[in-house]
Amino acid sequence: MPRSDEQSPFARDGPALEPVPISALAQYSYCPRRCALIHVEQTFDENLYTLRGRLFHERVHEIGEEVHEKLRIERGVSLWSERLGLIGKADVVEYHYGPSGDEIPYPVEYKVGPRKDEPHAPVQLCAQAMCLEEMTGKRVPRGAVYYHRSRRRREVVFDKALRARVRAATEAVRDLLVRRLVPPPPNDDRCRHCSLRESCLPRAAGEPERLAALRAAVYEAEEAEEEP
Repeated sequence: MPRSDEQSPFARDGPALEPVPISALAQYSYCPRRCALIHVEQTFDENLYTLRGRLFHERVHEIGEEVHEKLRIERGVSLWSERLGLIGKADVVEYHYGPSGDEIPYPVEYKVGPRKDEPHAPVQLCAQAMCLEEMTGKRVPRGAVYYHRSRRRREVVFDKALRARVRAATEAVRDLLVRRLVPPPPNDDRCRHCSLRESCLPRAAGEPERLAALRAAVYEAEEAEEEP
């Protein structure tokens, strides 16, 4: 983690910005605790679903370029924003040819599951668009989330409200990273299918008395092992 008096690639003047991974924004939107467990405590539990997702994205990220009549496609595109302090990678960026022959970037985020109207992937996708705007100097008005299981796209318009969510989530994640914060668990329906459920222990961490009892049991066991 850079010190406050160091210069980073994201700050030409003034204090350095802690770089925020673009993927962390969707994690934070879904659950701030999950985001912190992954990006602060480096906790990641592999299961069948995360393995499928990881292998799927590895295939999608195979570097390459396709040129078609109406668009050009790049895969695994590295992204950054000095202004926001974001870094990451786009699964796919389509460059649609405009009337004057200019290329209009159109990011596409791939998800392995079925199509659903959830609010988290659009935050990640919009962050990619804002990076592309800074990198290319061109307006990126919309993109799409592609759901592999459904073989369907969901187009996302990058309006002012969504862009504001990106900026707010970026600052919130940066605060977690700088201050090394791990928020309490929501202990609600989000926890049922979370891959970090065993590491997070949402019920125990959400019940202070139960958590205190578990900690006491751990300490007693350690003391018993130390006794001659």
